[in-house]
Amino acid sequence: MKFLSIDIGGTSAKTGILDENGHILTKTSYSVCFDNYQTPILETALKETDRFLSQCSLIPSNLSGIGISATGQIDAHSGTVIGSAGHIKNWIGSPLKEAFREKYRLPVSVINDANSAAIAEQWIGAAKGYKNAIVITIGTGIGGGVIVNSSILEGRFGIAGELGHFSIDRNGIPCTCGNRGCFERYASTTALAGMVKEQYGCLNGQEIFQKLKEGDPVIKKIVDTWISGISDGLVSLTHIFNPEIILLGGGVSAQKELFINKVRENVLKRVMPRFADGLIIDAAALSNDAGMIGAIKPLKQLGT
Repeated sequence: MKFLSIDIGGTSAKTGILDENGHILTKTSYSVCFDNYQTPILETALKETDRFLSQCSLIPSNLSGIGISATGQIDAHSGTVIGSAGHIKNWIGSPLKEAFREKYRLPVSVINDANSAAIAEQWIGAAKGYKNAIVITIGTGIGGGVIVNSSILEGRFGIAGELGHFSIDRNGIPCTCGNRGCFERYASTTALAGMVKEQYGCLNGQEIFQKLKEGDPVIKKIVDTWISGISDGLVSLTHIFNPEIILLGGGVSAQKELFINKVRENVLKRVMPRFADGLIIDAAALSNDAGMIGAIKPLKQLGT
């Protein structure tokens, strides 16, 4: 069995062919914001899917289904984008499931990209074998998914697990979602870069951690503050969901000693003792492929 998987982010998308075990056979990527979203993302995704299938010499009947992982609030039942944090034009209302099903005449599953990453990590990644897990992706914003008793937490519309947008400071920094003090305003790499910019100008994540390795005291203080913000959120999430394992994804998760270990130490020190008992905090395993992998899991469960 082969599946087409599409992982749509806020700036780019990936398309690939996967086997039934979640292994990626081939993939490509493309921009979805090349004209500041004047061309709707859905239109771009359909066009690029045609191009990809042609390059792979595949026709839809060769495939068992299409899995789509997409940014924003996704109604997992209708496969429609029903909300976002407010920064992507021509996205809300996009009928992803209907459009791909009608064009390619295949079973289609659509889920939020962060939920998809969590599903992938529990399926074949670092959360395999655990029934209760939280997966946080730290990047431009904060994405996340919550696994409860081996199932992704969906909520009423399938949009539960919006982990970047619970408030850790009700009087805090305004967020694009309209709230104040949202977790991602303190815990994202964008937040870190903003704090560093006030002292050094623009530095990327690699440059920041290089300065940290070199013992820069100002950078150390900034990163400590940032890690404290991340820990604030994870302590609250731990008390709410009582996970067995918390996985941290995104490029920064490669910094084991300077990031993962520090977050683990902070969280285990601050949660109530029984919540800390046996709690694992580690790096996610599947990196940028997690969304693409997790997107096809619902199709497997349907037996397509």
